[in-house]
Amino acid sequence: MKPRIPSILFASVLFFYEAKSQIDSSETKKDLVQFKIGTFYNSHLNYYGRTDSLRSSGVFPVAELWINETFYLSASPVFVNNASVSFDYAGTVATAGFQFMSDDKKWLTNIYGLKPFYEKGTQLVQSALKGQLAFSLSRFNKIINITGGADVKLSDKVDYGLTAGLDHIYRKQFADKSVLVVDPSAYVFAGTQQFTNTYYKQSNFLLFPGVQQQVSESVKNFNILSYEFSVPVVYAKGKLQVLLTPAYVIPQNLVQVEGRPDLSERAKNMFYATLGAKLTF
Repeated sequence: MKPRIPSILFASVLFFYEAKSQIDSSETKKDLVQFKIGTFYNSHLNYYGRTDSLRSSGVFPVAELWINETFYLSASPVFVNNASVSFDYAGTVATAGFQFMSDDKKWLTNIYGLKPFYEKGTQLVQSALKGQLAFSLSRFNKIINITGGADVKLSDKVDYGLTAGLDHIYRKQFADKSVLVVDPSAYVFAGTQQFTNTYYKQSNFLLFPGVQQQVSESVKNFNILSYEFSVPVVYAKGKLQVLLTPAYVIPQNLVQVEGRPDLSERAKNMFYATLGAKLTF
């Protein structure tokens, strides 16, 4: 059985970082319908540090529709590059969500659901994911911001995840009204890992030797999945935003199937980066 890999999709991570920068830099009006388009590049596609065997990179065009400052819809096609394929279409991720900022600007709540539409046979680690529901709550102050979250991931089974993080926003506004935001962050991700454990059991009767039987049992573990340290940088001027996020991920508690490396999770500590731009209409 192929391991089920809990994941937070790349588009959702981008939105979370962008939402925090908008707290400081947005000049948009409330209840104004907005359309945003952008493109992002990820140097090493990974999900809690788990990767495919080819260490793929990815390109993500993004289209967003904001009904107001609270409700949004987005769609993001995924194109994969590696030693075997170049700019290969892997599928599209659709997201719908709500974002709430408290009147005192100290609490940010984000609730979203996403539905992936992956191509049959795609080699992306997260391709088993059929849907995800997630919730996060952030508390802002001048010293350090605290974020907690939970999610439910749907495949042929159901996995549950928890997120906790700390960050601090540095903001600089220039004379031309452009804004630079730097947000050093540290996060820990935890969740269940459902897989099948297969072993052989010897059955005996009195003094007579029995036979070996193959036994499979379902295992559901809740573990820390990864630690991640990143420094999102957002530059915003007018309707344009440019984002760069260098990150270092430390995967934990990999699922390993003895004698079957093809069914085992692949991961290692690694640096990766996300670079992109977004334009508002």
